[in-house]
Amino acid sequence: MKRAVAFGIVLIAGAFLLSIDRTNPAFAAGSGGGSMPSSSAASYDPTADYQAGIAAIKEGRFAEAKRDFDRVLGAAPTDANANYLAGLARSGLKDDKGAARYFGKAVKYDDKLIPAHKQYGVSLAASGQKEKAQAELDAMKAKAAACAGTCQEAADLKDAIDAITAALAGGPQARRADPGSLLFAGSAEGDHAYLDAVGLINEHRYEEAIASLRRAEQSFGPHPDILTYLGFANRKLKRYDLAEAYYLQALAVAPGHKGATEYYGELMVERGDLAGARAKLAQLDAICAFGCYEAEELRHWIEQGHGSAS
Repeated sequence: MKRAVAFGIVLIAGAFLLSIDRTNPAFAAGSGGGSMPSSSAASYDPTADYQAGIAAIKEGRFAEAKRDFDRVLGAAPTDANANYLAGLARSGLKDDKGAARYFGKAVKYDDKLIPAHKQYGVSLAASGQKEKAQAELDAMKAKAAACAGTCQEAADLKDAIDAITAALAGGPQARRADPGSLLFAGSAEGDHAYLDAVGLINEHRYEEAIASLRRAEQSFGPHPDILTYLGFANRKLKRYDLAEAYYLQALAVAPGHKGATEYYGELMVERGDLAGARAKLAQLDAICAFGCYEAEELRHWIEQGHGSAS
């Protein structure tokens, strides 16, 4: 078992001292360790464009929002939140067909994003794709039946069903969704969600950590630290393909991200791909000219030939 490392994090209200288990990514995920998503950035910072795009949508500047989210998606094309917001921007520009394309990508990458399902169905109906809109309505009704009014998404599901039904009936439709609480938290709220996730990961409460990370992601978009944590938590739940997808997203945004490189290498060790893990170690050795903890930890995993963390 690795030793615990403590470090202080200042977050608006004051200083919080966290005892970090280095089995978990709370120390290594960021480029320097311990930074908040609002103060840590890759060489290209998708968070800046993501938050600028949100502000533009709120102010009705849809052409600017479209530009902002297109840039974000250039770096992170599979980010569900950014695809949803890119759809909203196009909806505001009265481009229903284009909006439907991006809403469709959003629900492909995150089937639980019910507001995106709603706007997907509405945009399909508005652009004359009635059969696809009906299929989306049927899918929402099936989810609602399974939920039986008891799940967290019950209200969103009802709203989606009502909106798509009205769109298919040819009723008056707003082209832009009321996004409600989705994606519009500020940096402080996102940082709090991020810190909550760190604590939950250290307690091995990975499902809850994922929920907190998703809230942080709604504030910051495809931030590499958040993506790395999502990869780690899913990996601990043995969802190796999903974990790999998150690590790849993090590295697409920040190719030199030490935490993502280390943990992706550890995943390769767990899968028995020692050659792939050694390639990741070589990358870390190149990044860390004078050595770094991440390289040494991955080297230890490779030498052991199996996952040493629990």
